[in-house]
Amino acid sequence: MVNRMILNETSYFGKGAINDIVPEFKKRNFKKAIVITDKGLIEHKVATRVTDLLDEAGVDYEVYDGVVPNPTVQNVKDGVAAVKASGAECMIAIGGGSPIDVAKAIGIIVTNPEYADVLSLEGPVETKNPCMPILAVPTTSGTAAEVTINYVITDEVNHRKFVCVDPHDIPVVAFVDSEMMMGMPKALAAATGMDAMTHAIEGLITKGAWELTDMLHLKAIEIVGRSLRDSVAEKLEAREEMALGQYIAGMGFSNVGLGLVHGMAHPLSAWYDIPHGVACASLLPTVMKFNKEYTGEKYRDIARVLNVEGADTMSIEDARDAACDAIDLLSKDVGIPPTISELGVKAEDIPKIAEDAFRDVCSPGNPRDATVEEIIELYQSLM
Repeated sequence: MVNRMILNETSYFGKGAINDIVPEFKKRNFKKAIVITDKGLIEHKVATRVTDLLDEAGVDYEVYDGVVPNPTVQNVKDGVAAVKASGAECMIAIGGGSPIDVAKAIGIIVTNPEYADVLSLEGPVETKNPCMPILAVPTTSGTAAEVTINYVITDEVNHRKFVCVDPHDIPVVAFVDSEMMMGMPKALAAATGMDAMTHAIEGLITKGAWELTDMLHLKAIEIVGRSLRDSVAEKLEAREEMALGQYIAGMGFSNVGLGLVHGMAHPLSAWYDIPHGVACASLLPTVMKFNKEYTGEKYRDIARVLNVEGADTMSIEDARDAACDAIDLLSKDVGIPPTISELGVKAEDIPKIAEDAFRDVCSPGNPRDATVEEIIELYQSLM
């Protein structure tokens, strides 16, 4: 079996990493940029920390701040029009998963116009040309969009999310600056942090996992496990650790896929506009328990890196339960809603949502194959 690893060209880590944006821009001989972000990050002076640097250096740029949470097909089309009108040579994507995901879709369409309908980008595609260059600046500690070959768009007409997988969409440079993440409110830090934990755990146990990605995912679980609570408490050092942990998880899952948590989370976001991180976090402990008998010794490994006492000597059944309990406790400690009814999910919608989850591109990677009926039961158990 041949395993493939794809990573981005260059990344900068640590406080002040954004100061390398202008040198990277100039060394690549770009003349004009367009900043892709959302109105909230402009309003709260987060994105302006980057645009101030561009202003000081005399960099020519425009701003497209129309990105919305759970970005839609129309959102991407509007962004493509803005980028084309700007005459920019590169994009500077500032934000969580949404702005970076939109930038990926825009960048692919600009250089591969045959995908202008956006919907044809679903699943693994073989585009001919690398996307328009993206310099990515994450502002949340969870999605790892700056290092992955994946992005997610919402089909607003059919109320579904679809995952796009394309090695040509990966940003050329990432600036993982923990100070850009200090503006996250506690609830967002919790949700995106649990999304990072979900990436790491699902990447570890997915059917495509192998030794190199296992190494990355276990390290990510260790880092997120020890720092998420303090990150939610707004401690800078913990935010910096979370920035690294979520990135390491992205290095892994981008190359081996995810599982049923993401498969079930995507339709929740599409149907009810629930933030992706919140949806994943609410589902993770329950789906972990569903999978536990299909994971070999990997839950013992999870328990070990989470410093569960006696993880090495307890029975495999107890080790699996201990790993599930540790994640359940972490989720509760950071304030994740324990039921999906709290998120607005309606019982009468569950059969249709389960059908969407069953067809989601992430679900087949789950270590335990799930039927539609089993997915319905999982959703119902969380009501």
